[in-house]
Amino acid sequence: MKKKVLSILLAGAMVMSMTACGGDSGNAGSSEAGSSNAGSGQSSAAGGSAEAEGNGSSELVDGKFAETRSITVEVYDRGNDGGSDPTNNMYTEYIKKGMLEDHNVAVEFVAVPRWTEVEQINNLLAGKTAPDICVTYDYPTIQTYANMGGVLDLAPYIENNKADLPNLWDWLGETNLYWDRDPATGTVWGIEAKLATSNRINTFVRQDWLDKLNMEAPTTRQEFEDMLHAFKDNAELLLGADADKMVPYSVSYDVGWRAATLIESFIDPDISDKEYYVNGFDDRKLTQEGTKEAVRLLNKWYNEGLMWKDFALYGSGDTTEDDMLKAGYVGAFTHNWDYPFRNGEDSINASLQRIAGEDAQFVAIDCFEDKNGTHTKFVPGPIDRKIFFPSTNDEPLASMLYLDWISDPEHIEYLQIGDEGVTHNVLEDGAVETIAATGDAIQNSGMNIDYTITCNGLKLADEEKTIKSTAHSYAGIDPAVVENANAIAQTDMKVGKNVNVGTIESEEGMGPVLSEKRDIVYDTAMSASEADFDAVWDQALEDYMNAGGQAIMEERKEKWEAAFGDADMLP
Repeated sequence: MKKKVLSILLAGAMVMSMTACGGDSGNAGSSEAGSSNAGSGQSSAAGGSAEAEGNGSSELVDGKFAETRSITVEVYDRGNDGGSDPTNNMYTEYIKKGMLEDHNVAVEFVAVPRWTEVEQINNLLAGKTAPDICVTYDYPTIQTYANMGGVLDLAPYIENNKADLPNLWDWLGETNLYWDRDPATGTVWGIEAKLATSNRINTFVRQDWLDKLNMEAPTTRQEFEDMLHAFKDNAELLLGADADKMVPYSVSYDVGWRAATLIESFIDPDISDKEYYVNGFDDRKLTQEGTKEAVRLLNKWYNEGLMWKDFALYGSGDTTEDDMLKAGYVGAFTHNWDYPFRNGEDSINASLQRIAGEDAQFVAIDCFEDKNGTHTKFVPGPIDRKIFFPSTNDEPLASMLYLDWISDPEHIEYLQIGDEGVTHNVLEDGAVETIAATGDAIQNSGMNIDYTITCNGLKLADEEKTIKSTAHSYAGIDPAVVENANAIAQTDMKVGKNVNVGTIESEEGMGPVLSEKRDIVYDTAMSASEADFDAVWDQALEDYMNAGGQAIMEERKEKWEAAFGDADMLP
């Protein structure tokens, strides 16, 4: 009877959460600095009956089960053209072989579409068919199902099996293992993966276009705008017969992420921890002071013909914008700090060079100054994806051993760089140089993060080797261009803090709903006429606030003051 009731509740939650799924909702209220992702205060019954005893499990002999255990593990399917099968390639075989040999655990991978991952996880959880190990960027989804008994409390497994999980503890430590621990009950519904680098967003421009126009790279907001006008005014020189396809500056429908360097330059770099947290459920900075004025500038550029006109028509997973970038029609864009370097021969820069010559490439620039004249980048704490076990997982210890196995420094290194001569070369100074792979050696995600789910970013076993190799981690890309992008991404970083005030009940299940409404605010305001900008922004933002944004901000303020009193800053 209990299982029947749980199934009905889960199905109901799935329907509610899918009513307004849109955009890359996995980032709303997830890994952003200052977000509160603590547990609900209800310890799941399954989590309370840990198999482990003492400081190690009596089920294991030399780290292995006597009888083979079987687990399923989520892996993102990114739909890469020409990519490898995410559930069956040389990396999955490496993991399967290692887990069987080291722990006598059989592993099967289950593909989940990356760009609709929140919807798919909802489906799988509601149908009680979710993989034993699940990964998501959306913590409110975990919280919603945890409250209904659909997620295991990981605290007993983390604590009681510490001796069997040395790699997991060494890599994540208490900070990431307990980032989401409820301060009142101690429940841990999800483990936070760790960022090996905090690099986030960069703005890129065509270096060859600057050269053709005898222009220096812009260093201020005004110089950037002047450059966009120069691109537009010289479309025939730069694109010839394709002049009508010119896009001076491109962002996608996900304006809050894709224009982050500009938006964050309008936010007070000295903002208090309290204000940043209260307004911080949405990591696209929608409700932060200053964001509206940043979008007003984007709206001006849009109406002056400096932006991609059709940006709002193509949602997550669509390749239209990437195709434009590769075809050479775009002068500047903002995206993940290394975006034009990714995917080897299919990277944006490699594609550009094939059609426009060796000088054609995107390079990173740092041109959006804040009120202090610096270039503050608001980056999250050292957290990334959230790893959790659904209550249908009947092999929690085997699953914890999996997380430990993929956190082993040697295993991370192999999964990131593969085999010498196949996916990388070793240079004279010991640095690793990534080379283009083929067949089942192709990595569908940068640094193979879809398999190194506890680690995001290059992390080789030797720290010095990691530093030397960073610039050589992109096949066919000039290391100097990568070094420049890396340095800019790390300039004036403001790293977020963990505000752990317990459950914010108003956030539960709101990630997909508010993510869609957030994108509506950004997209409609940016593409409105300049005369209508204020009215369009204010109306769309009011809808966002009425749909749950206001309640979240009020509860965050209340919980902050209950925990920290009159303090505006954390230590």
